[in-house]
Amino acid sequence: MKRILTIILLLVSFQTLDAQDVVNIYSARHYDTDDKLYEQFEKKTGIKVQIIEGSSDALLERLAREGKRSPADVFITVDAARLHKAVEQGVFQAVKSDTLDRNIPENLRHPNGLWFGLTKRARIIFVSRERVKEGEINSYEDLAKPELKGKVLIRSSTNVYNQSLVGSIIEKHGEADAEKWCRAIVANMARPPQGGDRDQIKAVAAGEGDIAVANSYYFARMLKGTDEEREAASKVRAVFPNQDGRGAHVNISGAGVVSTAPNKENAVKLLEFLVSKEAQDIFAAGNNEYPVVEGTPTVQVLKDLGKFKADVLNPAVIGENTPKAIRMMDRVGWR
Repeated sequence: MKRILTIILLLVSFQTLDAQDVVNIYSARHYDTDDKLYEQFEKKTGIKVQIIEGSSDALLERLAREGKRSPADVFITVDAARLHKAVEQGVFQAVKSDTLDRNIPENLRHPNGLWFGLTKRARIIFVSRERVKEGEINSYEDLAKPELKGKVLIRSSTNVYNQSLVGSIIEKHGEADAEKWCRAIVANMARPPQGGDRDQIKAVAAGEGDIAVANSYYFARMLKGTDEEREAASKVRAVFPNQDGRGAHVNISGAGVVSTAPNKENAVKLLEFLVSKEAQDIFAAGNNEYPVVEGTPTVQVLKDLGKFKADVLNPAVIGENTPKAIRMMDRVGWR
């Protein structure tokens, strides 16, 4: 109820604050530490941050409905597929900023400056410590081995993280081989897809399967979670795939300046702040994500998983492949 009242008050205030003193954010991220970041930005700049939170799809619908009348200055979301959807919808405008270009690696920002990566998350493999030997699973491609029939646990095809993973495989291997891989994944599933990333890891711990695919930050949360979650996490081993090749699939949370932003200058200042060392430290720690700015310390729980080679494929390419990935997963019966 408190959050609902806050949003109502923000909707009113969007119409009343001086445009020079405000930046309006539509965000699909829902973390308390993000609020801490915005408070720091306000103290540093004197610019008032006003935020509306919601699902990515709901916020994109809202932006489309509001059109040129939208008060939104910045749109923040997670995953390449959602960023691509925003690009397709014409949500973003191109931004040129030496600070953004200097702080964010080229492969983690849109080629035309439409969006910029804020945090990274790796989609990796988790295997049973008891039932899977060291070195038995080394790549995403290994998940298609016939001997793994009935052993793989993975989320639904409607999950955007899986759609992006398949999009990366399409880019690496081409559509025909990617479809063979998807078909093999379905054949190897231990059960019909259900639950979230943590549920896949818990199912390995419970013996329902031997191998799970999940994002790194979900595992990190489990390591710091309830007794039950820590117990489940202790029974699996993290595997960073494709270390002898392209590297582990990495996705991002990202943000861009809305095409109709009434406060563009403030919006750019906010993005530049979010990729400062000060902000990246808070960002990374808040949701157990990897920072995008090189040299920023990784939180200990992720550092303990070890260093890894990341795929440098630009999320913009992954996003463009998402429609193909969705159709492909439907064709092979990935529910």
